[in-house]
Amino acid sequence: MGFLEMAKKRYSVRKYADKPVEEDKLQQILEAGRAAPTAVNFQPQRIIVVREKAGLDKLKKAAQVYDAPLAIIVCADHSVAWKRPFDGKNTVDIDASIVTDHMMLQATELGLGSVWICYFKPDVLKEEFNIPDQVEPVNLLAVGYAAGEALAPDRHDTLRKPLKDTVCFETYHL
Repeated sequence: MGFLEMAKKRYSVRKYADKPVEEDKLQQILEAGRAAPTAVNFQPQRIIVVREKAGLDKLKKAAQVYDAPLAIIVCADHSVAWKRPFDGKNTVDIDASIVTDHMMLQATELGLGSVWICYFKPDVLKEEFNIPDQVEPVNLLAVGYAAGEALAPDRHDTLRKPLKDTVCFETYHL
């Protein structure tokens, strides 16, 4: 499957089958995150894999993960992140999001469903998972086998804005 076909196939899964994600698939997902580019290759991502019942129960205190059998807490360490010298922009959120995206798309290629979650209580995650102060939970990725019907890839034809509404050439003019 080509990249654009895979990207359009992916959708936010909010109902999962009661089936664990195989270890080899988890390792491929994690490897995709490791291969993701980060600013100056500083690799500030810190990943917490949650798949045991006790961990998933702790996670439910902070977020809705839709009973996925696997969740990945994508964090970023502020102490090793690159900062743009002109304005001090810290790239941890960008780096963590690129890592999350790579893992999400790898899951899709492996026939797994996922949903990217930003609606969570960071203080609860930090407490429940012993996350140190300089490490920020940025994203959650729930992963598993989708239950129910997949969304049609052609939905992007009507649900996404046309390129002319989001893309400029040579200068901003929207």
